[in-house]
Amino acid sequence: MMSVSMQSIKELREKTGAGMMDVKKALMDAEGDKEKAVELLRQKGAATAEKKASRAAAEGKVASVSKSDVVALVEVNCETDFSANNEKFVTLVEVARKAVIESNVQDVDALMKLTVDGTPIQETFNNIIGAVRENIKIARFVRYSTSANSHVQDYIHAGGKIGVLIEVSCDKADQTSNATLTGFARDVAMQIAAFAPEYVSRNEIPQDEIDNETRIEMGKEDVLKKPEQFRAKMVEGRVEKNFATRVLMSQAFVKDSSKTIADLVDELSKQLGGTVKIERFTRYALGELSPAPEEEEAVAV
Repeated sequence: MMSVSMQSIKELREKTGAGMMDVKKALMDAEGDKEKAVELLRQKGAATAEKKASRAAAEGKVASVSKSDVVALVEVNCETDFSANNEKFVTLVEVARKAVIESNVQDVDALMKLTVDGTPIQETFNNIIGAVRENIKIARFVRYSTSANSHVQDYIHAGGKIGVLIEVSCDKADQTSNATLTGFARDVAMQIAAFAPEYVSRNEIPQDEIDNETRIEMGKEDVLKKPEQFRAKMVEGRVEKNFATRVLMSQAFVKDSSKTIADLVDELSKQLGGTVKIERFTRYALGELSPAPEEEEAVAV
């Protein structure tokens, strides 16, 4: 029998949210190939994003900040919800916001080396970590710069549990500050917060991801029971339906399900007399980067 390491099991559990025994069996069946094991888990319905999200342990806040033509999101994590509402933690969030918007560094390590209000950020964090006795860290950040033809909208949901940035452009520069366009951008930011799309449009999806989804669907039991001549069409429909929920432009609008986001873009373009386009978006959900807590579950390998 093939040996499966506890480290491999742990990594795959964190990635898929599947149970320990399911992960172990998948790794053994896949002869240690983790990507193949993920496919096997998905084909059996054992791996779901929802399971992983429900096991995320981190607390803290996602906050937005803007200055001049730059808008940013930053996520700061702590261990407990109690600390997330502590005045000292709020101070660290403000330090992080200020550092992100006033610097041009590209990663958290570089950010932590900066100084805010005369004090090194790392020193400020260390002092407050010592006071509250919890691990506190800046998890990530992102900045968007606006242009003459674009508007960047931020949106914070549920007191900092989810944050969104979205950039919307119009080829008529005088319309980018139009209340109709900015209102549209806010509505779509709320849509992104609620429905967590992964892509703006269908053509952004990498072909290897489409191929992977097709292969997974082809391996499902109900498909394999169908006559071979019907399988390709059946799987194609499933894959398209799957991606429709993951592509922003294909999603039904949260305020009017009879329209898609693509319909709204077309309507707004006609209304403003110019071409409106959703350029990009970023969605942060609090704790989604944090590993699941360790579980004291013994498994023979």
